[in-house]
Amino acid sequence: MQTPAAPGSHPMEQVLYEVKKTIVGQDLLLERLLVALLSHGHILVEGVPGLAKTLAVKSLAGAVSGQFHRVQFTPDLVPADIVGTRVFHQRSGEFEVTLGPVFTNLLLADEINRAPAKVQSALLEVMQEQQVTIGRETHQVPKPFLVMATQNPIETEGTYPLPEAAVDRFMMKVLVDYPNPSEEFVIVERAVSPAPVNQAILDLDQLTRMQAAVEQVYVDPALIEFAVRLANATRRPAEIGLGELARYITFGASPRASINLMLAARALAFIRGRDYALPQDVGDLVRDVFRHRLVLSYEALSDEVTADALLTEVLAALPVPDASLLRGRRERPLGAGPR
Repeated sequence: MQTPAAPGSHPMEQVLYEVKKTIVGQDLLLERLLVALLSHGHILVEGVPGLAKTLAVKSLAGAVSGQFHRVQFTPDLVPADIVGTRVFHQRSGEFEVTLGPVFTNLLLADEINRAPAKVQSALLEVMQEQQVTIGRETHQVPKPFLVMATQNPIETEGTYPLPEAAVDRFMMKVLVDYPNPSEEFVIVERAVSPAPVNQAILDLDQLTRMQAAVEQVYVDPALIEFAVRLANATRRPAEIGLGELARYITFGASPRASINLMLAARALAFIRGRDYALPQDVGDLVRDVFRHRLVLSYEALSDEVTADALLTEVLAALPVPDASLLRGRRERPLGAGPR
């Protein structure tokens, strides 16, 4: 049963409220999941076991009336286990296509770095192409389609780290940390109480219309220029007076970084109830969009310099567009297109 949103409230706020009946804390992860869902992206999550990553995406699927599947990645997995295969029926003498778990709205790829490269590439192909070819038939995955892949940062034995080109296809990489003591108290308290009944806030048609509305959110050229300068600064830090950082960065962010930063900023602006993006939207997302796209040197690893630390320095060195000027340019109805 779908619960109508309260009058005057943003539908995404209602979705978050419903999910938070089950999830305590993890505000950043939940918001980034919505950003990825609204902007047709995918998300990579890194955190130790037991931090409700599975429950978060499962609860979100329920709130938007979406179908949810979970795949536990293991070293013996083969591509057919996730995309499907052709099965021969002896009685009929014909082959029949059996679709795999990727044919869903929200897919949790749990511990993606435990599967071999063939399986990882099969999943990444689905993420990119939104379709699977089995035999001579091509099958479209349901829409909307979101993949949330998780990585366990503790164990490295028996793992197959994602290559840089594969990691680059994820819109964002979110780091999930332990809850604070007050949040953990509520988590334990809820664990020993009857589970709350979650209800659907949106249906898939409404979600599809919201995705279309996000595409109409205005992004000022000054913000695009800022995103491009950010990406370029990670490749050539000396051009912004940070030449000392060059020894820590082997490869900077690819053009996918600036593209996805703008796509994500539009979705975040929409969630925040605006039809135009602001520098704050961009600044809040930079680390999530860029951190997995920087290839750090061995010197950075030895000096314990993280991608987030480097991005903080780059952000501090670049002038941010004036938000008041951007608001002044946004004096037109949504959907009118840039002037």
